[in-house]
Amino acid sequence: MAFSSALVLTDLNDYIAPSQACIKPVEVEKSENKGPSEIKVDGEGAYYEISQDGGEEKLESASITLNDCLACSGCVTSAESVLISMQSQDELFKILQENKLAIEQNQPHNHRTIVISISPQSRASLAAKYQLTPLQVHRKLVYFFKHFLGAHHVFDTAFTQDLSLVESAREFVDRFKRYMQNGGEALEAAMQQADKEKQTQAEEGKPKVRARRARANKPSESAAPINQDVPMLASSCPGWVCYAEKTHGEVLPYINAAKSPQQMMGSLVKDYFAKKSGLTPDQIYHVSIMPCYDKKLEASRPDFFLEQYNTREVDCVLTTSEIDKMLIEQSLDFRQMTESPIDDMFNKVGIDPATQIETVYGVSGSSSGGGLEYIFATAARELFNIHNVPNDPLHIASANVIVKTGKNADVKEYSLVAEDGRILLRFATAYGFRNIQNVVRKIKSGNSNYHYIEVMACPGGCANGGGQLPAAVESEQVVNAKDWVGHVENIYRSSQGVKPEDNEIIKALYNEWIVDSSSERAHQLLRTQYHAVTQNLGNPLATKW
Repeated sequence: MAFSSALVLTDLNDYIAPSQACIKPVEVEKSENKGPSEIKVDGEGAYYEISQDGGEEKLESASITLNDCLACSGCVTSAESVLISMQSQDELFKILQENKLAIEQNQPHNHRTIVISISPQSRASLAAKYQLTPLQVHRKLVYFFKHFLGAHHVFDTAFTQDLSLVESAREFVDRFKRYMQNGGEALEAAMQQADKEKQTQAEEGKPKVRARRARANKPSESAAPINQDVPMLASSCPGWVCYAEKTHGEVLPYINAAKSPQQMMGSLVKDYFAKKSGLTPDQIYHVSIMPCYDKKLEASRPDFFLEQYNTREVDCVLTTSEIDKMLIEQSLDFRQMTESPIDDMFNKVGIDPATQIETVYGVSGSSSGGGLEYIFATAARELFNIHNVPNDPLHIASANVIVKTGKNADVKEYSLVAEDGRILLRFATAYGFRNIQNVVRKIKSGNSNYHYIEVMACPGGCANGGGQLPAAVESEQVVNAKDWVGHVENIYRSSQGVKPEDNEIIKALYNEWIVDSSSERAHQLLRTQYHAVTQNLGNPLATKW
C-alpha cells in the first residue's frame, strides 16, 4: 500500500493477543540452529545478533501489515485495505498533477479545488519536533500546502471540533433526560444508597456493596442491558468504534452519534463550502491531516460516502508522520520555511486581548478532543443549574467536582457532587484497550455506573496517536516516550481555549446552514450511525485449524 508498508507497534504493553480463532495460518520457515547468541543495541537504536564466532547480523524491525492487524484487533478486510491505499501522499500528488494538466490543456471541468484541514493534535506534534509554536506551525503548513504544493485552502479542524462538542453535549443532555424519565431516578436513588452503604461497609471492614444501573439481578455476559441511553460512549476515536462494531455490537447503541471533528469538516467542506463556492462536492478534493492511521478507515466508512456525487466527505487522510515524511522528501527545512497568512474561513485565529498578538485558539480540554470536560460542564449547567464547573482538565476539580485516578493514569473518574453530598454525574476516561475491555465488560453485565465514558484506543489519548511523531532523538528536554507525549499534550493545551458556545461563527452556521438542529437534514449533516459487523466466514484465512 502506498501510504504505509507496515503498521508500527508503538506500545506493546497495550497489545491484546488475538484468540486462536483469529490467527491466520502462515508458513513458518525453520531456522538453522546456530546455537546461543547475544543481542546488541547500537547508539542509533539498531539491534544486532552476535553469534558465538563474533559475527554481527543486523536484525529487521518487527512489523505487521494492515491486512494482518488493526490497532483495534479487528481484521481489516480486503475492501477496506483498497480504500485505505487510496489515501496516501501519492494520491494527493496525483490530484495535484491532474490539476496542472487541466490548466495546461484548458480543461477546467477536470480541475478540482483542493482543501486541506489540519488537526490541532498534528499541529502540536510538529510544534514539539521543530520547537515552534502552534501558530508558527499552522502558518508554515499554509505555505507548504498552498504555495509549495498548490492546494487552495487550509482549514483547522479545531473549528469543527466546536461543532462536534456542541452536538455531543446536546445528545448527552437528551439521553440523560430520557434515562431519568424511564426509571433512571429510582436507579440513581438506589446507587446513592449503595454508595452510602459501601462507605459504611468500608469503614467497618466489611465486603463492599455494588449497585447496578441496568438490572437488579446479574444478567448473562451477552445479555443487553435494559437501558441504552447511558453511559454514552465517546465516538471520535475510529479505532475504538471499529473494535466495537466488529467485536461488541451490543454496545453500539451507547456510542455518541455526533460526527467526529474530521467528519464534521467533511460535511462542512462538501456541503456548505461547496455551495458557497459554486461547486459540487465531487469538484473538491478534501485532505485531512490527523494524528491517527485509523482516521483513514473512518473516512472510508460507507456512511460518509455521497452517492449522488460519487465522492467522500473526506477523500484522503494523511497522518502527522506522513506530512513530516513529505517535508523531508522535498528536502525542506520546516523551521526556516516561510509563514503564510491563515485563511479567514474555518479557522480559529484571533488577537489575544492580553498581548494584542495573533494567536491560534483551541478548545479547553485534553488532546483527545475535550469532549469529557465540555460535556461535563454543559450537563452540570443545563441539567443541575451548576455553573462553576471549569472546562480545563487541569483545574476541573472544584467544590462540586471530585476527580479520582484509577489503577492507571489512563482511567480517571469525574463526579459532580451536590451540596448534600449526592453524586449527580459520573464521568470517566478509558484510554487503551486493556481499559476498554473493562468498560465493555461492565456495560454488558450491567455493572457500569457511569453516565459518560471518553473511550480512546491509544494509551494517553490522541497526543499519543499512532500517526504522531516519535520523541526527537536530538531533544535534550525529553528523555522518554511518556515525557514526549506529555510535552505534546502541553503544547496542545497552550493554545487558548474558547468555549464552543462563544464561537459566533458556529452560531451563524447553525442559523444559516443547519437552521433546525432537530431536522432530518441536521441529522444527516452532523450525526452518523454504527453497524455491527458479522464475521466473514467465506474468507479462507478465517478457517479454524
